[in-house]
Amino acid sequence: MLTIAISKGRIYDDALPLLAETGIEPVDDPNKCRKLILQTTRPDVQLVIIRATDVPTFVEYGAADLGIAGKDVLLEHGAECLYEPLDLNIARCRLMTATHKDAPPPKGRIRVATKYVKTAQKYFADQGIQAEIIKLYGSMELAPLVGLADCIVDLVDTGNTLRANDLEPRELILEVSSRLIVNKAAMKMKNRVIVELIRQFEKTLANRNSN
Repeated sequence: MLTIAISKGRIYDDALPLLAETGIEPVDDPNKCRKLILQTTRPDVQLVIIRATDVPTFVEYGAADLGIAGKDVLLEHGAECLYEPLDLNIARCRLMTATHKDAPPPKGRIRVATKYVKTAQKYFADQGIQAEIIKLYGSMELAPLVGLADCIVDLVDTGNTLRANDLEPRELILEVSSRLIVNKAAMKMKNRVIVELIRQFEKTLANRNSN
């Protein structure tokens, strides 16, 4: 049995066609049921539905053999203990700084609100900017509006939420896409079936790129 960890939402929706082309389709729709373990049309594969930030943890500790996670989550987690064989090129977006559209360039020490604490710390340190990082779990756009922070670090897709709150993206930190990750022990113990699955993904991605 292979267990693949994946999160509901955009990553799941974008991954479904890829999985389907390898013969893996969930029997139940996670948006219409409360099951967290989904059986699939392939009897030796099951999906576990968890929070996006938990995917690398499940794979690292062997609760899942493989997972699909955004590069932003992997960087924040620290994925040196995982194999990352494929960029699936799905759920693409950008990790950026953003602030009030009328805000002047920052001077001196700044306050930054984000859930990407490690990534933000490294980015501002590399830029030679002193930054106090304030961890938030949601409603990031509020932070500059109420004076909690000078700027935020967050994912940007269309930018509509930023514009609706009089914010604008500034500096690009990372182009984000979802990656296939593999537990190192599983790669040894279940090598044949995992390598076969990776090759099927590679074939699908190659076909997409050629069209």
